[in-house]
Amino acid sequence: MKKQKYIAKTYKLTKDVAPLSFMLPTRNTKRFPLFYFDEETGQNRALRYSRNQKSIFEDEQDGNVILEPIIFDDGLLHVPKTNQLLQQFLSYHPYNGKSFIEVNLQQDAAAEVEILNLEVDALIAAKELSISQLEDMTRIIYGRDPSVMSTEELKRNVLVYAKTEPKEFLDIMSDPLLKLQSNVQSFFDSGVLVERSKGAIHFNLKKNKERVLIVPPGGDTRLLLTEYFQSDEGIPALKLLEKTMKN
Repeated sequence: MKKQKYIAKTYKLTKDVAPLSFMLPTRNTKRFPLFYFDEETGQNRALRYSRNQKSIFEDEQDGNVILEPIIFDDGLLHVPKTNQLLQQFLSYHPYNGKSFIEVNLQQDAAAEVEILNLEVDALIAAKELSISQLEDMTRIIYGRDPSVMSTEELKRNVLVYAKTEPKEFLDIMSDPLLKLQSNVQSFFDSGVLVERSKGAIHFNLKKNKERVLIVPPGGDTRLLLTEYFQSDEGIPALKLLEKTMKN
């Protein structure tokens, strides 16, 4: 049999701004009901923390209960390995995972490493983009016309986005519709497409002012146009706009 290893544990409040002092309910009351559902018996068992007892359940405690407060100082609570009763009480406490969580340094480090790896991957991908790809990303990410920016501005803006939003950046990079979405934005930037009243999108060509489609309230104009240009009805309109942009 492998001997169980007892360790000290630290808990922290889940709030972003923790109070200087926070007292955790330690016994079951009408105001703060503390119950643990026992899967074996199918019963809700009242919890109560008393250091001079051998159990955290009221129905297993004797009459000589000495209550003591559980206080988080500056958002943290340190429990030594010698106080296994309190560690068990905290693991069963209904506030666990809501008002407080156990600090897991290994898990926190792994999550941070994953974020850093995403950031590195995004920055490398952003650094290798061609000028045309930088322009595409600028249209999609910022919704701006890249022709009014210098190459260094394009690089800086895309790199900054890759650093601050690495996951979103990589998701955009892997989107097979990236080029088409960029083209949709360029149609608006160049003025060959315009949005009129009530979300109506129209051609803005010398001999063609026809309506392309209507974007419903709250709809994503770029996304709906991208989907439309992939349809049988929208492909001729897309070819017309692409031809116009080349001329």
